[in-house]
Order: sequence, then C-alpha cells, then structure tokens
Amino acid sequence: MIISVGCDHAGINLKERMIPRLKAMGHEIIDNGCFSRDEMPYFPDVAKIVCQPVLEGKAERGIMFCGTGVGASIACNKIPGIRASIIHDIQCAHQAVEHDHVQIMCIGEKVVGEWLAYDLIERFLGATGDTDERTQIVIRKLAEMDGTV
Repeated sequence: MIISVGCDHAGINLKERMIPRLKAMGHEIIDNGCFSRDEMPYFPDVAKIVCQPVLEGKAERGIMFCGTGVGASIACNKIPGIRASIIHDIQCAHQAVEHDHVQIMCIGEKVVGEWLAYDLIERFLGATGDTDERTQIVIRKLAEMDGTV
C-alpha cells in the first residue's frame, strides 16, 4: 500500500519512528515532511500536502502526526473528499475505516506512545471499508455534505 505521511514539529519524532516500521510492513511511503525539528510548519499546510496524493489516487491512505491529532483532523476534514479521524485506540483504528471509510489517520505524539502507535497503524492499514447498504448510505451522505457527489 502507498501511504502519504506528514507531520508538524510536534509529531516529527513519532513520524520518524514509524516510517521504518511502515516500510518493514511492505508499504511505500510518500514523506511530505516536516524533515527537521527546526522546521515549524503549520499543520493545515501539511494536511493539504498529505491529503493530495490520496485525492489523486496516488496513495491509498494517509497518516498525519502532530501533538494531539486534533488540529490535523480538523484540517484534513476541511478538504472536500477527505475523511480523517483522530485514532488513539484499537477499536477506532479499524472501525474508522470499516464503517466510515476514513482515509487519513491523525495521531498525536503527545498522546500515544511508539508501541501503541505501531499497533494502531497496523490495524488502520489492515482494515477495509464495509460494503453493506447502510455503510454505503452513510458514505454517500458524507460525500453530499462536502459536495463531492
């Protein structure tokens, strides 16, 4: 799977620890920065860059690393066609994809440690969207809300 990743200054440590693990799982990574602890990018700017390959079909999923995941989730969800969620527990890691077809996982370095982050990412990337009628109706309604249908 091709994964688009990015972070602000508050998520760079976790991003740097997770990229080798993602590659070891067999995933290809599009790393959108930030690349230095001296960089101070604004998370909305990084969110736009991380979401673009997903919208274009060049990446299947995305992961935003920041301090809490809150701001990243808000920013990603402002982009029409993107569904993003804060993921800090195992249930949400897979259910967000299964029931809501979430494409972008937002994870907070200040909230989640390295070992849990790895487990959450593994569950998020391993999940597939449900195709039952109820889920399809929900996805259509979400698309209507952001004007993409």
